[in-house]
Amino acid sequence: MVSEHAAAQVLVASNRGPVSYALEENGELTAKRGGGGLVSGLSAIGDSEAALWVCAALGDGDREAVRRGVGEPGVRMLDIDAGSHEGVHADAYNGIANSVLWFVHHMLYQTPLEPAFGPEFRAQWASYETYNRAFAEALAESAAGGAAVLVQDYHLALVPGMLRELRPDLRIGHFSHTPWAPVDYFRMLPDDVAEQLLRGILGADRAAFLTGRWADAFSDCCVALLGGTSGTRIGVHGLGADADFLRERSRREDVEERLVALREQIGGSGSGDGDRKVIVRVDRTELSKNIVRGLQAYRELLATRPEWRERVVHVAFAYPSRQDLAVYRDYTASVQRLADEINSEFGVEGWTPVVLHVKDDFARSLAAYRLADVALVNPIRDGMNLVAKEVPVVSDEGCALVLSREAGAYEELGEDAVVVNPYDVTATAAALHTALTMPLAERAERTKRLAAAATALPPAQWFLDQLRALG
Repeated sequence: MVSEHAAAQVLVASNRGPVSYALEENGELTAKRGGGGLVSGLSAIGDSEAALWVCAALGDGDREAVRRGVGEPGVRMLDIDAGSHEGVHADAYNGIANSVLWFVHHMLYQTPLEPAFGPEFRAQWASYETYNRAFAEALAESAAGGAAVLVQDYHLALVPGMLRELRPDLRIGHFSHTPWAPVDYFRMLPDDVAEQLLRGILGADRAAFLTGRWADAFSDCCVALLGGTSGTRIGVHGLGADADFLRERSRREDVEERLVALREQIGGSGSGDGDRKVIVRVDRTELSKNIVRGLQAYRELLATRPEWRERVVHVAFAYPSRQDLAVYRDYTASVQRLADEINSEFGVEGWTPVVLHVKDDFARSLAAYRLADVALVNPIRDGMNLVAKEVPVVSDEGCALVLSREAGAYEELGEDAVVVNPYDVTATAAALHTALTMPLAERAERTKRLAAAATALPPAQWFLDQLRALG
């Protein structure tokens, strides 16, 4: 049944929404608006009354906003843990989405020891089902007849199938922002769970992915486990960087201030002047980002090519991620420890080989993009990796991109990048040397081509293309 309040013609569902709330000491709630492709896409539709974003309440401020009935037009926030469901969101989000599905699709398990799917997993899986059902029911209540619903990512893989049962009239799409595991790896999941995930996504009219490689892997899993994709159309939309936003934002005063501070830390003016070269990486301390091997490769560069000592600085921004999970805390500590070891081994007065920052600062990231001679993007596996696309757009003097062949961005950028096997530390060290010694004219030409490819499908267009493809 359609709710009497159902009015939305276009709906987006995602774990994290476009707004979050903070509960101040005086009891007031303050709202912070997010950005990104989905926000741009919804705003591009024009009529805000026709669009609705359904998301989860993620913190105390969000939950208090739901309790008080505070919200923004066009946003419906769900307190999944309200009433008898306490702990469901944590189990679904950390227990299943981040600790199982993320690990499967990024192939992160240490298989001699993990995974081991027992009673705890089954309890968490039940929470994941409850969490997905809450979204499906909210979407069913809020959608106008024949509305288009775009469901986002691995957090909500069961929603399309559940929603299809509730509202067969709807046009449903699902988009995966992660890689998709190859068949043999995907089959580590319990058989019934693997099939349930596939059937959940196949409840959509159309399932879309960031690259052809991930779309093919999903189709392969469907064929191997279910015999086919059951008529669901498969699509590819390679999310690009927002060139206009990045170029404007990277020239603001706060970025200029951070540029001055970074140059002081580097100890040279950097970028293209023949003085001290700059290798930049900007990542969350996410296990798949491969920060530790990147630092190991930089250490090998300094050890085997002593001519780079005092002539290069590695500016590494490793912003803590998922610190409520022990394995992520340990990984963040490993990054810090290795950076300290490199500085202790090679550093001299006036030269700090690794400049590591762990506090998230977007303006400082843009400043680093601008002065980079080399950008290091070496994930073990990544759905896309927008950093690889953003740096060429923002770079002042052009920069060489050292890129993992396991990043989704490799499909579009590989031809003009220095491509590496992310597990090969020695080859990555050699690639850094190649990138550092690349002639400036070649570097500039490659950067132009990289920037053009990186911005081919900007966020708003990426969203609207998916909407049109639903028909």
